[in-house]
Amino acid sequence: MTAFSTIRPRGLVAAAAVALGLAAPASAETITAVMHSGLRVLDPVMTTAHITRDNAFMIFDTLTAMNSDFEVTPQMASFEVSDDGLTYTFTLRDGLKWHDGGEVTPADCIASIKRWMVRDGGGQMIADRMESLEATGDKSFALKLKEPFPYTLQAMSKPSGLALFMMPERIASTPADTAITEYIGSGPFKFVPDEFQPGVKVVYEKNEDYVPAEGPQSWFSGAKDVKVDRVEWVTMPDAQTSINALMNGEIDYMEAVPVDLLPLLQGVDTVKTDVLAKLGSVTIGRMNFLYPPFDNPKIRKAALMALSQEDVLTALIGNPEYFQVCGAIFGCGTPLEFADGSETLTSGGDIEGAKALLEEAGYDGTPVVLMQPTDVVTLAAQPVVAAQALRAAGFVVDMQPMDWQTLVTRRASQAKPSEGGWNLFFTNWIVPEVSNPLANIMLNGRGDSAWFGWPNDPEIEGLLGEYASAADLDTQKSVAEKIQAHVMENVNYIHLGQYNSPSAWNAALTGVADAPFPVFWGVGKSAD
Repeated sequence: MTAFSTIRPRGLVAAAAVALGLAAPASAETITAVMHSGLRVLDPVMTTAHITRDNAFMIFDTLTAMNSDFEVTPQMASFEVSDDGLTYTFTLRDGLKWHDGGEVTPADCIASIKRWMVRDGGGQMIADRMESLEATGDKSFALKLKEPFPYTLQAMSKPSGLALFMMPERIASTPADTAITEYIGSGPFKFVPDEFQPGVKVVYEKNEDYVPAEGPQSWFSGAKDVKVDRVEWVTMPDAQTSINALMNGEIDYMEAVPVDLLPLLQGVDTVKTDVLAKLGSVTIGRMNFLYPPFDNPKIRKAALMALSQEDVLTALIGNPEYFQVCGAIFGCGTPLEFADGSETLTSGGDIEGAKALLEEAGYDGTPVVLMQPTDVVTLAAQPVVAAQALRAAGFVVDMQPMDWQTLVTRRASQAKPSEGGWNLFFTNWIVPEVSNPLANIMLNGRGDSAWFGWPNDPEIEGLLGEYASAADLDTQKSVAEKIQAHVMENVNYIHLGQYNSPSAWNAALTGVADAPFPVFWGVGKSAD
């Protein structure tokens, strides 16, 4: 193996490993992974944080699922749609049990759907049109609508944003604004609460009672065959420590490898690297619409004008082979690729124009409380670049460092920015999360019921309704282009481009699959 001067002494790696119980090489029965973030928030209805979603897919299952061709497939239940498009009947398959031994019932599923509907944009649109949601038998239930909503199954099957996970009725009856405290699912892995160290370590054991769905594994659909006894997610101090641990055989998988450190792993016989999320991700800035200065649309627009996608992506990724300047809020390379209104973002920003607009808007120097997560490789750079550009345009910026899980908790607060709230944060989405207007949760304009930032935007709600009722693809494209233009003018969020993030894993792992985010079913590990 080639020696690199940037590799830390083995003793420091060992110290980190001992702290997590990793001093010995990982066993053939256990996969040890370093994910993109530590896990603290476990309720997948309370947050769109990707690590929370990833955890949910380990322990919960979904009624229906989306495969790599974006097709909706049965997962826990088969489904039928009436000829008039108003009734969706779901029938649970045999062998479904909760981790505590109880059988999965229609009442469990109905409670889970109703809780999800409160928080998810697509769920809210279904609820707007819902006439009833009732059991029709011991293993079946029906969703009846007052008017057709063709997006119903897609909304219920999307793998991210706020995916629809099934929970026992007693858990799913928890109010949607209150975190669940019990993590019993029916999925392929069982959560081990006694070994959970928030932000540090999560342990999952194989669910021996799990009966996989029929069909080949494809993204989040089909058979979820577990090949190992145990999966552990551990947190390490930094990416370099994780890389060393992977090369030393102390961990098996690293979700996010910084592109500038990728050469350390390339050519190492015991390690494989690849971009598994082939569709890529987008990075965005989200403002708080409730408080100054970003309750003023002109000031939001000035902030957008100050930013440059290329500056952000260069700081975030570095190597242009792994990023793309892209003005399309629905993603470049998708059917809804439009760039209306993105000219300043994609051409280096316009600091002077931002200054002029800020003055026109009457900005009074109100500080922008900018939350900066310091512990996530793909989120640490954006706030630094943005703060520099915003200050150059005349904003007063109060950048506050914190870990990602603290940010995830704090962004849900509607407190004043000066009293523990916030004005601006950055986050990332996989392209499938944003490529459809009805799945893109950042487009929700329902005020307090919207995603963090809480825009009250009747115009975009009207456009989303038009998109939902569009009769053909050409009409959908026409409405999507209007949405693109509205987002850029109203600045519902700041779209900052597209990138790919490589992963790395022990060459002894088998079945590591392309997917928008990591899946651990289907992955085995040889003893060599």
